[in-house]
Amino acid sequence: MENLEQIENQAINAAVNFNWDAAIELNERIIKHDKDNLAAYLRLGFATSQIQKFTQALKYYQVALKIQPSNNIARENIERLKVLKSRATKKTPSSSSNYLDPNLFLESTGKTKSVALVNIGQKNVLAHLIVGQEIEIKFKKRRVELRTIDNDYVGSLPDDLSRRLLVFLKAKSKYKVYVKEANLNKVIVFIREEEKGKKVQHYLSFPQNIQSQIGQMQAEKEHEEENEVEGENDLEKLADNLTTEEKEYLPYHPEPAEEESEE
Repeated sequence: MENLEQIENQAINAAVNFNWDAAIELNERIIKHDKDNLAAYLRLGFATSQIQKFTQALKYYQVALKIQPSNNIARENIERLKVLKSRATKKTPSSSSNYLDPNLFLESTGKTKSVALVNIGQKNVLAHLIVGQEIEIKFKKRRVELRTIDNDYVGSLPDDLSRRLLVFLKAKSKYKVYVKEANLNKVIVFIREEEKGKKVQHYLSFPQNIQSQIGQMQAEKEHEEENEVEGENDLEKLADNLTTEEKEYLPYHPEPAEEESEE
């Protein structure tokens, strides 16, 4: 008799590491021994949907719903999969793989951020999103949008983060964005700084609190004191091109007293 608790832990670890094939195999072993294991069916539904096996995923979620008719996870995913099946299947995103890098969502203070999008897109677009899928930043005059490689609208960043990133994007900073969680009602993305623009080197893309940003600026000031005047002039020039709202989100004078928390 196999140790189901041990297999369950292995199945969870496989999913955490985006190893969908292993996750499917392990959860199938569980339901062979326990045909009413709700968690295993939910994990199977999720894993098979990540590798675009939507018909199979739908069957697993339907079994889960029979086991527990009030299960919202099963209900939401059945709705999502029905949307997918009711429309012509799009090409599989280039980021979809049976195995993804487990370090994809590795946090780095000041350089990464997970955020829930606002004003999310249409259901037929959201239904196709998968974990680890890369999406693109498109910036408008006052907001930052996220779109698929096919230019389908996914959602927008919250206003405060949009305004801050607009400043960094205008200063030639570069970011990559990946889908971290998605259903028909919510999309969470993971944003990672790839390159910081020269004119905003003194500022964190995603400060966690005022102390962290002040500390960073004080340390840089000590080590680069000879370049302080040049740095101020660069940021003043950048600030001249910003709106009043944008200046609020990136004070250009490097004095700690004038910094405001972004959180």
